[in-house]
Amino acid sequence: MTASATTALAYPPDAVSGRAPALLAVRQLRLTDFRNYRQLRLDCDTSPVVLVGDNGAGKTNLLEALSFLAPGRGLRRARLDEVCRRTRSDETSSAQGSTWAVAATLDTPDGRVAIGTGIEPAKSEGGLPRRVVRIDGRPAASQTALGRHVAAVWLTPQLDRLFLDGASERRRFLDRLVTALHPEHASDVAAYENAMRQRARLLGEGNRDPHWFTALEDIMARHGVALAAARADTVQRLDAAARLGIGPFPRAALAMAGETDRWIASMAALDAEDRLRAELAAGRLRDAEAGTTCNGPHRSDLAVRHLDLDLPAAEGSTGQQKAVLVSIALAHARLVSMSRGRPPILLLDEIAAHLDSERRVALFDEVVALGVQSWMTGTDAELFKPLAGRAQILRVTDGSIAAT
Repeated sequence: MTASATTALAYPPDAVSGRAPALLAVRQLRLTDFRNYRQLRLDCDTSPVVLVGDNGAGKTNLLEALSFLAPGRGLRRARLDEVCRRTRSDETSSAQGSTWAVAATLDTPDGRVAIGTGIEPAKSEGGLPRRVVRIDGRPAASQTALGRHVAAVWLTPQLDRLFLDGASERRRFLDRLVTALHPEHASDVAAYENAMRQRARLLGEGNRDPHWFTALEDIMARHGVALAAARADTVQRLDAAARLGIGPFPRAALAMAGETDRWIASMAALDAEDRLRAELAAGRLRDAEAGTTCNGPHRSDLAVRHLDLDLPAAEGSTGQQKAVLVSIALAHARLVSMSRGRPPILLLDEIAAHLDSERRVALFDEVVALGVQSWMTGTDAELFKPLAGRAQILRVTDGSIAAT
């Protein structure tokens, strides 16, 4: 793949949809040295965006860039240095630089906001690149600032196995849903996991200094209970929304499964913190021998049930599992819209190819009715014909974009 020169597309405000502006929408996206894009400027209105093109053209790269407007590592969970633009020569590829940037101008309920994020090169030899965030040109203290402005949720082909893969994948998916409702959740997850890694390192080194462990376990207890409580709140509310179903998409039931989750449900938060703190302290020797932390919210799982078939989602067919996943994403979009007064940005990678025609039309109708700015990708433009006149249809070709 080779990146093109600057690409600029401009649409008059809401010319495609003719509807009232969405409460959260990307009006301009700018990329610098991001994946296969050397420079890109894309201006758009608030209606859904459809990106069509061959595999490898850069459609998913655009969705990944948008996912960095929210807290976290993006939809591919890539390392920061993996995102830098690369050129291909024979069978080798090399990074063209140590920096990349994603910038966007957003329409929000609070007015127009400019967001920028990217990496700065390491300041010393052997150092690591650092991600930076700017809001309206001013540096932000952390990625949490992004969550105050942008809620983003994505479905990718890799998530088609969500109900079959391990619990860690379901926790990551759930934590994205939680962050859309509780922006501080990402910080609690990061603080908990960082303390857990430090504790594991000390246990592996044979350190027995109780002061270090007490401090780290206190951090794990406070942030662990906070993140577990946010998960419980989100799952309870999302369960109520998903049980209603949306058109031909199935109804679903969601619940948390884990020891910490049972504590959250049965005792006050401070008592749950004390319980987790005590369990961690008592389990130091066991955790050292096991090489892992055996108790905590990192052991929780998200249980999902297909209500129309009355069976766990994992026991349904591939198509049934996909339908449940889309149903949950749409229910979550409705929930975020009502709870935060702004819909999330939906990033739906190769979404249409695995849905029958009835569900494709229902999906398109729902995203238009919700007023969400949904970014969808696909190789077959014909699958998106029901969106004609209601969406911006763009063709992506080797890092360049043109309106169709």
